[in-house]
Amino acid sequence: MFSSVLTMALQGMDVCEVSVEADISEGGLPVFDMVGLLGSEVKESRERIRTSLRNSGYYLPPKRITVNLSPADMKKTGSHFDLPVAVSLMIAMGLIPPECVEDTVIAGELSLSGRMARVNGILPMVLKARERGYKRFILPSENAAEGGAVEGIEVIGVKSLDEAFRFLSGDESIEATRIDLRKLLTGKREAAFDLSSIRGQKTAKRGLEVAAAGMHNILMVGPPGGGKSMMAKCLPSILPALTVEECLEITGIHSVAGILKSEGVVTERPFISPHHTVSRQALSGGGKIPKPGDVSLSHRGVLFLDELPEFDRNTLEILRQPLEDRKIHISRASGKYTYPADFLLAAAMNPCKCGYYPTGRCQCSKEEVKRYLSRISAPLLDRIDIFCQVDEVGFDELNGSGRMEESSEKIRERVSEAFEIQKERFKDRNIKFNSEMELKDIKEFCPLGSPEEALLKESFEALGLTARGYHRILRCARTIADLDHSDRITAVHLSEAIGYRSIDRGIWNV
Repeated sequence: MFSSVLTMALQGMDVCEVSVEADISEGGLPVFDMVGLLGSEVKESRERIRTSLRNSGYYLPPKRITVNLSPADMKKTGSHFDLPVAVSLMIAMGLIPPECVEDTVIAGELSLSGRMARVNGILPMVLKARERGYKRFILPSENAAEGGAVEGIEVIGVKSLDEAFRFLSGDESIEATRIDLRKLLTGKREAAFDLSSIRGQKTAKRGLEVAAAGMHNILMVGPPGGGKSMMAKCLPSILPALTVEECLEITGIHSVAGILKSEGVVTERPFISPHHTVSRQALSGGGKIPKPGDVSLSHRGVLFLDELPEFDRNTLEILRQPLEDRKIHISRASGKYTYPADFLLAAAMNPCKCGYYPTGRCQCSKEEVKRYLSRISAPLLDRIDIFCQVDEVGFDELNGSGRMEESSEKIRERVSEAFEIQKERFKDRNIKFNSEMELKDIKEFCPLGSPEEALLKESFEALGLTARGYHRILRCARTIADLDHSDRITAVHLSEAIGYRSIDRGIWNV
């Protein structure tokens, strides 16, 4: 008897539909074959399925059994094919009526006992199933919260193969899982770090606010102990709450990477801070079948690189393409993969090896300072919008003298207002923030008056800016104007944006 069950296959973040076909015939010797360009873990599933069926009380007949995963020219990887293969076999054996799997997609890994095990990449599969118009998705109960975040499709979580059989045969009913993402995302947020705990550093805090408001890349430079790392950790606390769309994007990436927590969905913006010994593959994504790297795991959040010059230079150069394209392309023998990488880059560094250049406490020679700063290439620096000088904090500032610092909540309110302004501005375009504006968008939304044009021309020539630097100043000025609720970019807004680009010229001009 022949049967067919639908499932999905992952190709990076892309999802393809797969038909699991099973045939049980009388002719030939008893054998259980699986075909269809299978990866090693899929080939091994034959023994898991056979044993799982037996331990659940179902026995494969001593006949010729052939299972095909179609299309045959697409590589099948992952352990989530276990359950659809088992269900297809049960239909072919006459234990389940074929009509029970109409408009149904199935995915899940089986243990030898018949229990269901969690699998990676469920959320993108459920989204694709909904897009294709399927009505129901059966998956492991441990993945139910993840899949239940998708509206418009019935998500059924099962704990075992036997429970799946009873549900499909109509002997047991299972309530569909529903997760109210809007309620989760609008709940009270408690940040681990708050800018009110940082004394002084008014200029750096302002730079962080502008960076957060337009998702601009920021580099903080200053002596050790000034609070650079602490301020960077406060960035998520001033970023607005995730939208439902952003939540699904982030959760899908973390699901494919296999790092999704038991809650099933990611409700906070990611803050990824790799050590400076991170490899190129860990940062960009890699492996025989590439998984998302840190640049993708920080999508819609913050990628923080502390002690920037200590990173391997070749590793840092990987950032150049995703900082421009907001996605990363990985080519391997197994295929080409594209992962999202739309993140806010925050970096911190000392101005020299000892950390105290250009003060009298610096023990480095000019050659040593140049060598230290040259670890960061000019093309990478050109992709940073905001350079902030972080100074040493004096005793009076640390002591506080009863002065209250502005909280992250207050700053987040202003940032959220700027987000709404940008949302309205770009509602008919495929961009979200000022930092994403293309040349045509800059021309439309960043017009300058004659005084502003003269100021920008003078700064362009004095600072030796590139074309990229010129456009980044305009994007940053547009964000500063949004924070000021101004329809046009004034000389004040432009001067502040230019100031954020001029600091690096002073530091690197040793």
